[in-house]
Amino acid sequence: MRILIAPDKFKGSLTATEAAAAIAEGALRVYPDAVVTRFPIADGGEGTLEAAVAAGYEERINAVTGPILKPVGAAWAIREDSFGGATAVIETAQASGLASMEPTPENSLRAHSYGCGQLIAAALDAGATEIVLGLGGSAMTDGGSGALRALGLKPLDAAGTVVPLGGGSLADIVSLDASALDPRLAKTTFRIAVDVRNPLYGSDGAAHVFGPQKGADADAVELLDAGLRNWASVLRETTGRDANVPGAGAAGGFPAAFLAFTDAQLEGGFELVAGLTGLESQLGDADLVITGEGSLDTQSLSGKGPIGLADAARDRGIPVLVVAGRITVTPEDLAKHGVEGAAQLLDIAQKRDGEPDVADAVANAAKYLASATSQLLEGA
Repeated sequence: MRILIAPDKFKGSLTATEAAAAIAEGALRVYPDAVVTRFPIADGGEGTLEAAVAAGYEERINAVTGPILKPVGAAWAIREDSFGGATAVIETAQASGLASMEPTPENSLRAHSYGCGQLIAAALDAGATEIVLGLGGSAMTDGGSGALRALGLKPLDAAGTVVPLGGGSLADIVSLDASALDPRLAKTTFRIAVDVRNPLYGSDGAAHVFGPQKGADADAVELLDAGLRNWASVLRETTGRDANVPGAGAAGGFPAAFLAFTDAQLEGGFELVAGLTGLESQLGDADLVITGEGSLDTQSLSGKGPIGLADAARDRGIPVLVVAGRITVTPEDLAKHGVEGAAQLLDIAQKRDGEPDVADAVANAAKYLASATSQLLEGA
């Protein structure tokens, strides 16, 4: 039997690589002679870089400016192609991640994407002709302005002065000086992984929907939203392009700057990463697929990693099993996607007052994931 083990991350407890190792341990207890392939997946957010490195991309680390000016070490990856070019993979969470910033109202206005732009510059210096941008886990709500500033763009206020970094300054921008913008951007293919449909601004936009997660209070949300409206207007006046499209609100509006100044394309995260890593060829060799993630819920059913993989396996007639930390959808929901069996860690974690001990499930996720996989296969 050939088993493809391809989980997404179990956020807060296991990376996708660690989850794959635990699932493999459980599978081999039941089928010791199975040929097991571990293949971490991602849906374009956090974990995209990990999936790329697992698929053979070369990981590199650069010191960059973090989301509130403190330096951080940020990883990215690159792989040469057979045509003399190279594809780089960059995650906003690495250089401009919320994990590098305390989420306060003040910081929500100061946070920026400058470090992401520095990673893009490093990728261009390394010969990248295609750059994949994975969005998720970001600290900023700056419309991607910081990233373009790192690449030479100068946003100016009414006095002709470059405005401070951060989303809180977007409302002060009246013009853009693009004379020093890196010319390589025009020759580079940008593919942006997006799994949300939020526009840049408005009640469903970046500030209102995601700003509170980054520390923005009601006043900060309004300031950020007004700034993004102005940013979209200035971008349109400068480039003639409308950046307020579905998906532009992801990662604090990060796509907007690139939609305006490059020929960037927004793509579904799972499909983009699957193509990037060669998931199709892995499926072709599998008799069984085991996937999973930390929480399998209604959002998962919209095509995120494990369900996207299940759909692809179903279309090839390959049975799928799912193991997750928590499952809040029905077996019938999963069956529509070709999932023949599922197990959650909460069912085998310790109990406290008759209820599953979530803290125990998180702390001992690898142990329970292996056990849940074994039990699932024994009952399949």
